[in-house]
Amino acid sequence: QLLFEILKLEKDSIWNVGDGINILGSRLQHKKVLLVIDDVVDIKQLEYLAGKREWFGSGSRIIVTSRDEHLLKTHGMDEIYKPNELNYHDALQLFNMKAFKIQKPLEECVQLSEGVLRYVGGLPLALEVLGSFLNGRSVDQWRSTLERLQIEPPNKIMSILQISFDGLQELEKKIFLDIACFFKWKTRDYVLKILEGCGFSPVVGIEVLIEKSLLTVHENNRLWMHDLIQEMGHQIVRRQSPDEPGKRSRLWKEADVHHVLSQNTGSEVVVGIMVDDDFFRGNDVHLSAKAFSLMTNLRLLKISNVQLPEGLEYLSNRLRLLDWHRYPLKSLPSNLQLDKTVKFKMCYSRIEELWKGIKPLNMLRVLKLSHSENLIKTPDFTKVPNLEVLDLEGCTRLREIHQSLLRHNKLILLNLKGCTSLTTLPGEIFMKSLKTLVLSGCLKLRKLPRVVGSMECLRELLLDETDIKELPVSIELMSGLVSLNLKDCRNLASLPITIGSLECLQTLVLSGCSKIVKFPETVISVVDLSELFLDGTSITEVPSSIELLTKLRLLNLNDCKTLVRLPSSINGLKSLRNLNLSGCFKLENVPETLGQVESLEKLDISGTAIRQPPSSIFLMKNLKELSCRGCKGSPSSASWFLRFPINLIRRSSDPMDFSLPSSLSGLCSLTKLDISYCDLGEGAIPSGIGDLCSLETLCLSRNSFVSLPASIYRLSNLREIELEECKMLQNLPRLPASIHRISLGGCVSLETLSDVLNLNLNEHRLPSLNLYCGDCSKLTGSYDLALSLLKEYIKNSENMSLSDKYIKQNYLFNIIVPGSEIPEWFEYQNNEGSSITISTPPKTYKN
Repeated sequence: QLLFEILKLEKDSIWNVGDGINILGSRLQHKKVLLVIDDVVDIKQLEYLAGKREWFGSGSRIIVTSRDEHLLKTHGMDEIYKPNELNYHDALQLFNMKAFKIQKPLEECVQLSEGVLRYVGGLPLALEVLGSFLNGRSVDQWRSTLERLQIEPPNKIMSILQISFDGLQELEKKIFLDIACFFKWKTRDYVLKILEGCGFSPVVGIEVLIEKSLLTVHENNRLWMHDLIQEMGHQIVRRQSPDEPGKRSRLWKEADVHHVLSQNTGSEVVVGIMVDDDFFRGNDVHLSAKAFSLMTNLRLLKISNVQLPEGLEYLSNRLRLLDWHRYPLKSLPSNLQLDKTVKFKMCYSRIEELWKGIKPLNMLRVLKLSHSENLIKTPDFTKVPNLEVLDLEGCTRLREIHQSLLRHNKLILLNLKGCTSLTTLPGEIFMKSLKTLVLSGCLKLRKLPRVVGSMECLRELLLDETDIKELPVSIELMSGLVSLNLKDCRNLASLPITIGSLECLQTLVLSGCSKIVKFPETVISVVDLSELFLDGTSITEVPSSIELLTKLRLLNLNDCKTLVRLPSSINGLKSLRNLNLSGCFKLENVPETLGQVESLEKLDISGTAIRQPPSSIFLMKNLKELSCRGCKGSPSSASWFLRFPINLIRRSSDPMDFSLPSSLSGLCSLTKLDISYCDLGEGAIPSGIGDLCSLETLCLSRNSFVSLPASIYRLSNLREIELEECKMLQNLPRLPASIHRISLGGCVSLETLSDVLNLNLNEHRLPSLNLYCGDCSKLTGSYDLALSLLKEYIKNSENMSLSDKYIKQNYLFNIIVPGSEIPEWFEYQNNEGSSITISTPPKTYKN
């Protein structure tokens, strides 16, 4: 046919494929050809029609469309293009052209159009089919169609989509149906492990589905398919037995599962039952377990909140996934074989003991029994060689860990968090594959076992909120440790010298270890340390040797109540970005050399005894956040955060008062400044505050000034200003147009807001404003100002274009001012009661 059309040959001149290929090669090699080969499903189609480049003349173009990307790669196409779904605006335009023969939708069908788009996304085929079907129909028919779509999509769409499914091999079909019914949005690794256990060779199978555009991989390596493709899979399963769910291969709807388990209609056809964890949530359903005895081929089971008053005698021995949330019984069926199970999960179960003795479970990779409060001991793991994850978090009665566990060679994650009855771990520990060990909240655990072999794979060791008094010297064998958390180990007084051997350690958390009275200088040897948390310890000073931690990015000394000194060598911390000294109320100064730490981005000296920060701090060009909150009161005060006395109006001339320099222009990157609760008097805030060109948030609450410098208007990036409980404040300067949030609650002396602010109007975006003036008893004119701003807002909203209203916008418009009346011009009045009901204008589009 191709040759007949191009060369005008007689129909009887070509007798076989070979003749056609020869003629293509000889007659078209000097012609400039545009050839489009649509919907190729077999490589031979390309071999016959476009087998070699030299068949066609210079400048020829061959365009091939196919559902199979692998086929195109095999034939050696120069470029492969994957068309994306239409974006919202293009999809809406295409749909409207088919549904209304115009680009603008009818007003009454706008919401319904959006419902169609939410259902089909940007799939052109579906948009065209549904748009053409809805053309000329009434609004009631539109609604009926949308309801029907949720049950049964149009046959024309499904039949076209199923072409790709029909071309799959049997294993690929099983993989597709499993993903469509059970595993959409699950991670690729998770699905691979389950389906490998089923013997489906999923690595290749999933790749085939991707190549045939039946499946895609989204961010975080999660598997995804279009809703219509998923619905096609659902339809294929439903057609196996339209009237009886118990004779379908896969069950995923709550109603179908309830029917099968209550009516005992299960059969050997069923291979998978998977419903969400909220299945029957809050309403435990008592069902018969007899249905399970009929499902002998069941390999995937995920249910929850099912009560079995008659017990459970049988579960399929083919189970690869067993996930039963709130399993109601104390034990498993005695004849249950788990030798094929890959993942076993029974969180919040009543299980007391998993199995007795030694069981060979070679395929088991994941075992999760978290919050199974009746579990007393773990089983013997000697014959569970491939276990990678063991999660026993919240098993509050767990007292005994079998010694085989701490010698396991393949375990990657061991989570014993919140096992509050656990007092010891048996013997010695040597787990060469372990990456994460969680013992957080094991309140009675006093000792970590001695390490007897290299555990270089261990990256994270969490011992926070345990009763550990010391760490074993052998911790040095955990040479790959990156994070060590000892938060709130209140009996821990020191660290072993071998901590310095942990060359990979980056995060050390000693927060709340109140018995640590001396800076642990052994960590100085950990050259890669980037985060050091010493908040809540009892250290009195930081040694000068800290300068050796040149990679330290965060130093948290918050609430070190006995800390009195920082060394001048702190300028050696060339990588420091975050320094938290808040609550160190005995600390009266920081060294001038701190200003030489050019990398510092966040500095918090809130609640310290510092009155005059060194001038070098105000020249730190990379500093983004500076908090001096509550820097007032006597240095010996231990309750600075509880006392905020209101003083008489005065000038800030007391040398003991907190003060800022007159020039702040050196802080060119500062985005947040917090000098609230500092009892700043009139004139304490310099006019140089207007030089903070990057400032976005300014916190000035609980101060004693009467006015603010007019230079604040120059803060062109300022979005938030907090002035709560500034009881002496009488007036405000004009605020910049960038302002979005103003907090004035409790400013009882404030008299006016006239000429303070106006809306930053934009024809493509609604203005955002949050103005709070609660308890501003003297404020006058605020009522009229609020109404004026509201009128501007409504006017701007009505003038917005249709396309801009389709765009989701993140805006907020709140005004709270003293007042008790609704203006006469406002359409909605509270004739009765204290509330009003407002209907949206006809031009407003709803989501």
